[in-house]
Amino acid sequence: MAGRDHRPAGRPQVIIIGAGVAGLATGCYAQMSGMRTRIFEKHVLPGGCCTAWSREGYLFDYCVDWLIGTAPGAGGHQVWRELGALDGKKVTEFETFNRVMDEHGRAVTFYRDPDRLERHLLETSPADAALIRSFCRDLRRFAALDLPWELTPPPLRTAAERLRTARAVLPGFRLFWRTATTPMRAFADRFQDPLLRRALPNMFLQEPAGFPLLPYLYTLAAAHNGNAGFPQGGSLGLARSIEERYTSLGGEIGYRCRVERILVEDGRAVGVRLRDGTEHHADHVVSACDGPTTVDRLLEGRYTSPTTDLLFRELLDRPGNLYPAAVSVFAGIDGPLPPGEAHSTTYLLTPEQGARLPGALQNSLVVQLRSQYAEGFAPAGKSIIHCMYFSDYPSWRGLRDTDRRAYRARKEQVAVFVREFLTRIHPALAGRIELVSVASPVTTERFTGNTYGSILAWQAFSEAEDAVNRLVGKERMRLPGLRGFSMAGQWVGMGGLIRAATSGRFAVQYLCRELGLEFRAWPSDNQEPWHPGKWRRLPQPDRAVETMGAAE
Repeated sequence: MAGRDHRPAGRPQVIIIGAGVAGLATGCYAQMSGMRTRIFEKHVLPGGCCTAWSREGYLFDYCVDWLIGTAPGAGGHQVWRELGALDGKKVTEFETFNRVMDEHGRAVTFYRDPDRLERHLLETSPADAALIRSFCRDLRRFAALDLPWELTPPPLRTAAERLRTARAVLPGFRLFWRTATTPMRAFADRFQDPLLRRALPNMFLQEPAGFPLLPYLYTLAAAHNGNAGFPQGGSLGLARSIEERYTSLGGEIGYRCRVERILVEDGRAVGVRLRDGTEHHADHVVSACDGPTTVDRLLEGRYTSPTTDLLFRELLDRPGNLYPAAVSVFAGIDGPLPPGEAHSTTYLLTPEQGARLPGALQNSLVVQLRSQYAEGFAPAGKSIIHCMYFSDYPSWRGLRDTDRRAYRARKEQVAVFVREFLTRIHPALAGRIELVSVASPVTTERFTGNTYGSILAWQAFSEAEDAVNRLVGKERMRLPGLRGFSMAGQWVGMGGLIRAATSGRFAVQYLCRELGLEFRAWPSDNQEPWHPGKWRRLPQPDRAVETMGAAE
């Protein structure tokens, strides 16, 4: 697609910026619908934030904690089948969703089975029986609902699709309304037991600011129904599978191809200019990368709308609209993990401990025994642990820009704390932690391009949600005054991998309607079993998978 590359008449040419999940999904659906596409990706790997990096034989899986859409027939699964994301893979389902332990060793476990959860919570705090029974009753009601995943953007839905959604939602309407208007923090504060007051908001590993009850119940119900499992291969494996699906459909990906400008002629996007100065032209351009980068740099701020102005000029820096950035720490362990431990635990820290974690927004640390999630993350005879905490971004950015030595020392401070903490809670690990890798919010921003290192972009139930819904629905993921251009991804369709993938589907459906093409999609038929080394066998531009955690 170099220069004015003229393709066969009648086959639209589409350039996609970014090989994250949204960009790959856009490419897959465009190829299935008869278009010819090429993705330009600045990094050397697919996936965007859905990635991993390796060091000394360990694979540090960075993104997926659970994946909505893993259960056949359940919400979102059709999208992953069409994209080949789960081809040949086993899915791990844990009996527990997460465990929360306080500073004194007292713990509450969030089982995915409502009956078992209710018994455990009642044993933990009999005085809170009424609230516990109410919560678990709502959980059972969510688990019993058969909620469809919307596969078509709102303006293009048929009467039959709208009727199907209405029939599915109507039985739970009062439940949805009540739980969507009840803040989790306010609900948790009604409990008498101090551990339950603190544990409930941390069910999602750490507490998302401003979340109501609804997403907690929805996700725990999804886990109960087997629809929030962990796919074999993890984050990079997911991205590699979609990449394999895309290339099998005839799509092309250019790695190390950083887009500097979207080319516009007479109010129409006609292609892109790369950092090396080459220009590539097409009939349509889809930007599936960072939202502020798209509007402010790639389009030089020349094409905006009241909606994008609200999102990227006002709400971007207003607290509570972006998911927080995070610090991720991976520890390589010589030997096995402690037996009988929960796969995921949120440890509530003392203020003194929290103060030792640079930039920490909450006094807690998530510890995940990643070798329990899937095989292949550690060399034979070894194991891996992932620790994470929500962090501010500016303090990390400021240090890296002004004092690299202090920045590296701050990362080392995190590593020292994690080593000490892991050996305190698991004494058997003493002397066996042979490697620690720290990724800061700046690491995330540098390698994925996500503004402020926010992995999930816009937070649900925030001021941004209405604006995003307007951008997807009424404005059809476009910008006024600019033809031949659309957007996809978490900065357009809200946070989460299934939302990112679905945004690519929506973008192509809109494009098909504009071009008069039939939108086509079908499940992948690849049945080759996945195995731990499979992602290494797929085409790799170079060995830079080794660099993400080490390059700073």
